Amino acid sequence: MELFTTGGQLPDTNYLFMGDYVDRGYHSVETVSLLVCLKLRYKDRITILRGNHESRSITQVYGFYDECQQKYGNSNVWTYFTDLFDYFPLTALINGQIFCLHGGLSPTIEQLDNIRCLDRVQEVPHEGPMSDLLWSDPDERDGWNFSSRGAGYAFGNDISEAFMRTNGISLISRAHQIVMEGFNWMHDRNVLTVFSAPNYVYRTGNRAAIMEIDDNLNSSIIQFDPAPSQIGKVFQKRTPDYFL
Repeated sequence: MELFTTGGQLPDTNYLFMGDYVDRGYHSVETVSLLVCLKLRYKDRITILRGNHESRSITQVYGFYDECQQKYGNSNVWTYFTDLFDYFPLTALINGQIFCLHGGLSPTIEQLDNIRCLDRVQEVPHEGPMSDLLWSDPDERDGWNFSSRGAGYAFGNDISEAFMRTNGISLISRAHQIVMEGFNWMHDRNVLTVFSAPNYVYRTGNRAAIMEIDDNLNSSIIQFDPAPSQIGKVFQKRTPDYFL
């Protein structure tokens, strides 16, 4: 909730989220439920993109599946949400200029129309363009390089510049990587990583950030820390009753 306190409340503020709403702490169910409810209430004010953790295979390993099992005694809620994740959009384009996604670029995607042609209503594949959009990272090396994540690619400044030039965009905004100040510029400020989870998994001590964009596409970075009431708090694993 600190994010909305920092950025402004709906419906007075538009929000675009760039993925990874689960596997990030004790309250994945509550977090993604809130976002979905806000989308239903203010459908034109909030956009929810898919991250690499919005998938069945990843959530079975990194906590969301176990959280659902512990809170509800079965995997039904996990199934409901992972089925829903298949319908989350992969990318967004703000005023034709700011390209937003979770991970990064793909060697098989040169134009934005290539993304529009993807069959995205499915589990995240282990490889291919859909996987790349959710898994790739910007890199200091030029060209396409192997990713240590085991999925996606590490792509260089030359790749970013070519993609931006081809598609007439001015910025690539993405998430996917923890950065201690909450944001990080790369590739001559063509690529911006925004990380909005303060004190990630309750122990890293990182700040969080959001990018604020005005009507003229002027942008500014706003950093924030965990809510004072959450620092050092022992969380109770109370089961939300709305799925019982």
